[in-house]
Amino acid sequence: MSEVGKLYVIATPIGHLGDISFRALELLKSCDIVACEDTRMSYRLLSRYNISRPLSIYNSAHEIRQSEILLKKLKLGKNVALISDAGTPTLSDPGFRLVRACRQESIEVLPIPGANAAIAALSVSGLPTMSFLFLGFLPPKSSTRRQIFQQYRECPHTLIFYESCHRIEKFILEAREEWGDLRWICVAREMTKLHETYITCTLGEMVTKELYLPAKGECVILIANQNFTL
Repeated sequence: MSEVGKLYVIATPIGHLGDISFRALELLKSCDIVACEDTRMSYRLLSRYNISRPLSIYNSAHEIRQSEILLKKLKLGKNVALISDAGTPTLSDPGFRLVRACRQESIEVLPIPGANAAIAALSVSGLPTMSFLFLGFLPPKSSTRRQIFQQYRECPHTLIFYESCHRIEKFILEAREEWGDLRWICVAREMTKLHETYITCTLGEMVTKELYLPAKGECVILIANQNFTL
């Protein structure tokens, strides 16, 4: 019987393709299968470093079925590299179900650390870093988002969200309506890319900023607790 394979959860760049570790590249070269969200995005990264490996689609649309397929490959002794389009897999990206299945089957899962948009944005935001709460993407429905804003109104931690460039203006306006003008916010946009931008100010000031063009990519939004002053 073949030795069971290993699952490597590999962080990839969030923008600049140079932001990847040597260890990540070595494993991408040596793993039997690279499980990825979008073969076009992953091919761009792999071709940059002259890596040619079999790619297996692993996305949220068919995550359960794809987890079963990859689990069988791992049991046959294949080593699998799990990557997302950008950043660390499983954090607001597919991968949780595969990792859970591997843990249930006592298959080794190893992290290969690297870029993470939430932590990178927090490190340069100027907002408190001692404790934070990552909430990822909020539901698109306004009433649900407002309920979440109300739920975390008195949260003592820095809150970290992901948001599409197409919804960020609405997000900020609703957050201001729920939390007022004085709470501090940082918006990180196009991180590590050509047009990367970081703005830290109050919610009242943020609504006057020209954040919304070009309408491209995703943003990290960080909001301090109500007692913080810069």
